Amino acid sequence: MSDATDPTDPTDLHAWLQRHESKSLLRLITCGSVDDGKSTLLGRLLHDTGQLFDDQLAALVRDSRRHGTQGEAIDFALLLDGLEAEREQGITIDVAYRYFTTGRRKFIVADCPGHEQYTRNMATGASTADLAVVLVDARKGLLTQTRRHSYIAALLGIGQVLLAVNKMDLAGYDRAVFERIADDYRALAAQLGIAAVQCIPVSALRGENLVQRAATMPWYTGPTLIQALEAAPVPEPASDIGFRLPVQWVNRPDQDFRGFAGTVAAGRVAPGDEVVTLPSGRRSRVARVIGPDGDLDQAIAGQPVTLTLTDQIDASRGDVIASAARPPQVADAFAAHLLWMDDAPLLPGRPYWLKIGARTVVAQVTGIKHRIDVNTQERIAAKRLALNEVGVCELVLDQPVPFESYRDNRTLGGFILIDRLSHATVAAGTLDFALRRAANVHWQHLDVDKAARAAIKGQTPRCLWFTGLSGAGKSTLANLVERRLHALGHHTYLLDGDNVRHGLNKDLGFSDEDRVENIRRVAEVAKLMVDAGLIVLVSFISPFRAERRMARELFAPGEFVEVFVDAPLAVCERRDPKGLYAKARAGQIPNFTGIGSPYEPPERPELHLDTAHEPAEALAARVVAYIEPAA
Repeated sequence: MSDATDPTDPTDLHAWLQRHESKSLLRLITCGSVDDGKSTLLGRLLHDTGQLFDDQLAALVRDSRRHGTQGEAIDFALLLDGLEAEREQGITIDVAYRYFTTGRRKFIVADCPGHEQYTRNMATGASTADLAVVLVDARKGLLTQTRRHSYIAALLGIGQVLLAVNKMDLAGYDRAVFERIADDYRALAAQLGIAAVQCIPVSALRGENLVQRAATMPWYTGPTLIQALEAAPVPEPASDIGFRLPVQWVNRPDQDFRGFAGTVAAGRVAPGDEVVTLPSGRRSRVARVIGPDGDLDQAIAGQPVTLTLTDQIDASRGDVIASAARPPQVADAFAAHLLWMDDAPLLPGRPYWLKIGARTVVAQVTGIKHRIDVNTQERIAAKRLALNEVGVCELVLDQPVPFESYRDNRTLGGFILIDRLSHATVAAGTLDFALRRAANVHWQHLDVDKAARAAIKGQTPRCLWFTGLSGAGKSTLANLVERRLHALGHHTYLLDGDNVRHGLNKDLGFSDEDRVENIRRVAEVAKLMVDAGLIVLVSFISPFRAERRMARELFAPGEFVEVFVDAPLAVCERRDPKGLYAKARAGQIPNFTGIGSPYEPPERPELHLDTAHEPAEALAARVVAYIEPAA
């Protein structure tokens, strides 16, 4: 392998290594629509810059004969399309990362998939990139996926784009074609807020205007692709917002040393600087700044360090150590842009884990302000987000976190959402600003608390949550249990699904989104009733485990009792006390649980009641026996 663009003699290994270490690093992505030639461009670029070993080139020749699309010629796309499925289909599925170097710069490039189905993979590559190479087929011009990828690149903070108008050989090297596409893209970039755009006509297959200038396009006098990449400015780490260090690890090898390890996210730090740990707000001064090779006079953004402080401050993984003079904000409610990445839609009100830096908290999307059409940037009203859709949402967290706007700091402004059941990453987002109402709402101290209210009633407050299919017997059992508890002198209240929809939730329908909100409201009401010292019985289908889990987490340990009222669907249909199954089968009730919408049975309920084989009175007695000793 040789460095084709390195003008120096690499035989002096020590000098060559020194030059190599001093080169700047540019992270970039290639993106665009399907078949625009991204993998071919990168493969050809690696070949023409001398980045391939002899055995790699030999393997590429063999693979081209087996999988290639260029006859006897080398198919350079196979260098990047490593998955068997990619080679069979001729498309990129996963993000392929490659490292290469020239005489002037080092590069890490992510070849991103063009198919709409894999837009989430493209977002992964864009999240760490400084520049995007956007490919456009000269015969097709800007396509939907071109616009979508450009929008996501802008959303994730990429401020410079190289537009490679590819397959100019198939467009007759027509200058007018190139200039029309370049003008169209510059207009799109201006609309998206991408400030720096450079347009280059290329033929990836023939290697024209990649490393060598193309004689077939004498009308183009700008740089080749590799020259443009070597000259592109590398964004400087954030430095004007003050020092920021997200704590990744508390280093405590012995009782005499306590250090806070992490990578400086912004600014600079030196011994003696006054700092504050967030969200606690405790202040101290930096005693030592320790790098991989020992103590440092200072550290700047991008450096991994361990800080020791002059005071014994309690800080842990996920906290942020920051400049005391210019600390970041702390909030628990935000406006954010969200790219949804899961096959199941985003449902407002459902709890997720939010991971920002090294900190993980519980979050809810409380509302979708609008969805954004990535083709036109039009704002569209929405109640859910589907796969690959982008929306502006409101987020509420269960605890405050230090943050920066994403445009100021990617580390403290970017986050992901994680499904709490599957642990899959379902969304990537950028924080825009804190919702100020969060800072104006505080818990008011009350002298009479839950314990006092329960004591005067002589009982232990509980929430009995009856869940099951329609017709399983939830309301019947809940009513029998309440009668027995009332006869024993307990103070109770029954919240029934049908009754609540006549008042509190009369504005909600039966879509998945409305079902989530229905349960959220009822759970909050039940929490207030338990706080009042009551034994509250909740009889709701509540079909989704995530919402029942959300309800459980509102209560103290032992206060929430999940009662699974179980009966086979066939038995429920035979009972059909309200005629709902018959209407659902006839198509008159869409999204009916068990027919058009799924029911997720509890996995570990406190009580599992089989109403198909046991009488209701006996089952009600079991429920009362479960709680009566503590009631």
